[in-house]
Amino acid sequence: MRRKRQETADRTVPELGLHIGSLARLSLQAFLLLCALALCHQTASAQISPGPLSRAHQSLNGPTNCASCHKFGGQAALKCLDCHTEIAGRLSALRGLHATYNIPAGSSQECARCHSEHNGEDFPLVKWDPRTFNHKEAGYILEGKHAGLECSKCHNPSHISAQERQAIKEKNLSRTYLGLSTACATCHEDQHKGRLGAKCESCHNFVDWKQISVAQFDHSKTRYPLTGLHALVQCAKCHTNGADGKPQYVGIPFNQCSDCHKDPHRGSFPQGCQTCHSTSGWKKVSLQGVNEHFDHSKTKFPLLGKHVSVDCAQCHASGDFKKPLPFQKCMDCHKDAHNGQFAKRTDGGECASCHNVQGWKPSLFTVKEHAATAYPLQGGHTRLECAKCHVPKGKDTLFKVKFERCTDCHSDRHSNQFATAPYFNACDRCHNLESYKPSTFTLAKHKETHFVLTGGHVAVPCAECHKESEELRPKSVIYHWKNLNCASCHTDPHKGQFKERMLQVRSDGSTAGCEACHSTRSWTELSAFDHSKTKFGLLGAHRATACKDCHKPPNLETRLMNVDFKAAPTVCEDCHEDIHGKQFATADVTRCAECHNSARWKPSLFDHEKRTTFPLRGAHQNVRCAQCHKLTKVVATKTVLFYKPTPKDCAACHGPTNPVPRAKSGS
Repeated sequence: MRRKRQETADRTVPELGLHIGSLARLSLQAFLLLCALALCHQTASAQISPGPLSRAHQSLNGPTNCASCHKFGGQAALKCLDCHTEIAGRLSALRGLHATYNIPAGSSQECARCHSEHNGEDFPLVKWDPRTFNHKEAGYILEGKHAGLECSKCHNPSHISAQERQAIKEKNLSRTYLGLSTACATCHEDQHKGRLGAKCESCHNFVDWKQISVAQFDHSKTRYPLTGLHALVQCAKCHTNGADGKPQYVGIPFNQCSDCHKDPHRGSFPQGCQTCHSTSGWKKVSLQGVNEHFDHSKTKFPLLGKHVSVDCAQCHASGDFKKPLPFQKCMDCHKDAHNGQFAKRTDGGECASCHNVQGWKPSLFTVKEHAATAYPLQGGHTRLECAKCHVPKGKDTLFKVKFERCTDCHSDRHSNQFATAPYFNACDRCHNLESYKPSTFTLAKHKETHFVLTGGHVAVPCAECHKESEELRPKSVIYHWKNLNCASCHTDPHKGQFKERMLQVRSDGSTAGCEACHSTRSWTELSAFDHSKTKFGLLGAHRATACKDCHKPPNLETRLMNVDFKAAPTVCEDCHEDIHGKQFATADVTRCAECHNSARWKPSLFDHEKRTTFPLRGAHQNVRCAQCHKLTKVVATKTVLFYKPTPKDCAACHGPTNPVPRAKSGS
């Protein structure tokens, strides 16, 4: 029967051809027409009404009660929240399931989406499955043990407060899910009887009631805030069970430390524990408190220096302050940190010889005291820290060290270059105690070596020759070479052009090397180079010519570092310009040597007798060339004296208008 009624509710109304769910979309005029028809035809009310109301709304049946749920005039609207005030209150407070549907406060239009009316008396207004309901949508997540509970365990009339009961329309509270508070005390009994407040979650969680999270409980808001190590103590250590067998949280004495702790000093100190101790640790004594309440200066051993900061228990073991302690010597309390290295002293190695109560470091053993030892400190050694020689190794630190040789402390920085005779790694041959640098190895001492410094080498800084060498291991500055020729330091700038000359053997059996041409006096000093032994001996004016005038540097360079010396010209015309405008050229080449030589340019060696058709005889032999050769022409912007053609007739030179040429003076 119920199923048949449900099917009837889901059908469209045959008389009106409308679906019940479409009721909310009827226009105001259509709805008023339906009401008018209902009033005029009482007998046909079942046919005009959209459908019978549900059982919950039976009291509102009949066309005269339409205005109870529907608002007329203008846009048709529902008035659900006017009756269901408990839902309206939750929507306004944004609390509960309905608030999650984003329903505007005071609006009832959205109610019909879930609660469809006029579907018959047995039609359920609320349809939902508790097994699939997401409780998070109600504003309260079910966690831990709550997740597996049946709904009725919490949604029970006994858990609804009196105030909430008055606001709920449903009189049968077993049928409602409203009215529950999220407070733990709504369902659970407060075992602490309100002594710890209403927020159970401050200490408990949803997984296990007995699992208490102390970190969640703020003990600082109680009358006894937990500080120091007290914060790590388990609750049950202080909150023991009372007469009722349950933990006590009130009435616990805490004014004195002795309320919980025994006195380990057995009454030796009448003042309270807190004068010397704190909650940060029993063994951490407040020295300020001790100094304020106990005057150690009135004892046989006043505390001075670092002793002031020493924990009492360091000397007074087990807190026994009545037991007498020896203190005449430092070693009554302190162990010999030097393993008996100073035991043979007259004082037996007493600590006070080098230390005091102000601090173990620095030692009082200074340079002055060191002067009385077998190795007085001098020069740069006086500025060294003790740890440089006495390497700190705790109790294994050595204070009696070898010192006969420099290498007992200092490593050989020259890779054994001076390990053999005559030095035998004697550092003091070149260094002293004032400083490692500069070396005391002077020019005078350099004369005793296999390489005496001469000429320009005397002014060269040591580091120019003595540089770090990759061949030495460990890498260090080189002082010994396999050979001492120039190439040991200098690279050959001539790229082997003079290899044969450099390999020539000198009288002492050594090869000439660079000194075949150069000397140590100056690189540009070439007195050793004999140009006459080359294919082009320097004669006459050529001897005064600068090298680079013939051996020209490439790329506009000014030095002779990259010159190809063998490429220098050997004939005049390769260096000298033809000043005669090629009037004496043969095959476009003017042979200068036919008229000139390297001794001098003038006078010319031109043989007028053999090379011309006008032999110079008689008075003509003493006539200057310019007296006859006067023809000039401009060649390449330069005025050039041309020797051809020159007149040969006497009248051309000795006519009535031409004077007789004068002879050369001294001719």
